[in-house]
Amino acid sequence: MMELVKTGADNHEMVINMGPQHPSTHGVLRLELVLDGELIKEVRPNIGYLHRCFEKYAEELQDYAKVIPYTDRMDYVSAMNQEHGYVIAIERLLELEVPERVEYARVILVELQRIASHLLGIGAFGLDLGAFSPFLYLFTEREKILDIFEKNSGARLLYNYFAVAGLMRPLQDDFKGDVADFVTSFRPKIKELEDLLSYNRIFVKRTANIGVLPAKVALNYAASGPVLRGSGVAWDLRKNDPYSIYDRFDFDIPVGTGEMGTVGDCWDRYHVRVLEMEQSLRIIEQALEGMPDEGDVMAAIPKRIRPKDGELYVRTESPRGELGYFISSDKSAAPFRIKARAPSFVHLSMLPAISKGALIADVVAIVGSIDIVLGEVDR
Repeated sequence: MMELVKTGADNHEMVINMGPQHPSTHGVLRLELVLDGELIKEVRPNIGYLHRCFEKYAEELQDYAKVIPYTDRMDYVSAMNQEHGYVIAIERLLELEVPERVEYARVILVELQRIASHLLGIGAFGLDLGAFSPFLYLFTEREKILDIFEKNSGARLLYNYFAVAGLMRPLQDDFKGDVADFVTSFRPKIKELEDLLSYNRIFVKRTANIGVLPAKVALNYAASGPVLRGSGVAWDLRKNDPYSIYDRFDFDIPVGTGEMGTVGDCWDRYHVRVLEMEQSLRIIEQALEGMPDEGDVMAAIPKRIRPKDGELYVRTESPRGELGYFISSDKSAAPFRIKARAPSFVHLSMLPAISKGALIADVVAIVGSIDIVLGEVDR
């Protein structure tokens, strides 16, 4: 609920709380809104309600492999992507070569996770703005992805499926068939989404020319992912700084074009995610074609992981942007220091810059369009 906090001396300015239990803050986030009537003069995000203590846990667990389940719990709606970045970092520390079948399987899984994350983000975004039906339709499609994840990992949200140099469990025999069936059935649904929500007159009115983030401002704030691409900047780590086997795939980088309003507005950030789902399908199709039918799902590694002395930073393209892991090793069985670079934290910091002069109702649209996850913000 919104709660009156104080009234200014001139009776025109007041501060209200939006959250931390407000459904449109997408988690336990409290926004202090400084208002002049219904116009936003200032937004002050208050975080820390969901502190995961990820970095300190990672340093205290005394085992690199035991950290993997804790990565799931940062961005808990794209856990596969969180695990992927972390295991790549450890593999580079150990100078390990991952089996080909594993590389292809990982790409398929993280791209499915990207689609599932976008389906949730887009569905909740529409729900925030009053569109209830798309939320139900998109969740139906998301369930099909979670069924594949559950069949292979045993879990539907927090998977602990990626292992250092492999996968925790072998893929099911019908994995490729299940994924191919999903790709075939889901592609027409993107067109249905465009017809149902993207060009809906009410939705466009609520999102076009709202929360405009110019490219220069986005770059100065170190934005990444769909938030940066929504501002017209074609930057995607999968293509601009390839990791894993992404350099083997052909796909495009969707960017905001100002089709419905101004480049970098809420609609552009939303629509980039819609277009990205089609590109993920293209990557998955190529990965299915190139994936070996047989092969190991785990490379031979020491029973106790002890990387050599050194530091490294690994970044990957999560559904929300650049997810980075800085790891400092002192040759022990646990990281001496680990730091996660969370895109949601970076993007939340831009909220005051793009909300000034907006209406209270517009803040709901702006928060939804940057698609934050509070477990990643607080870490």
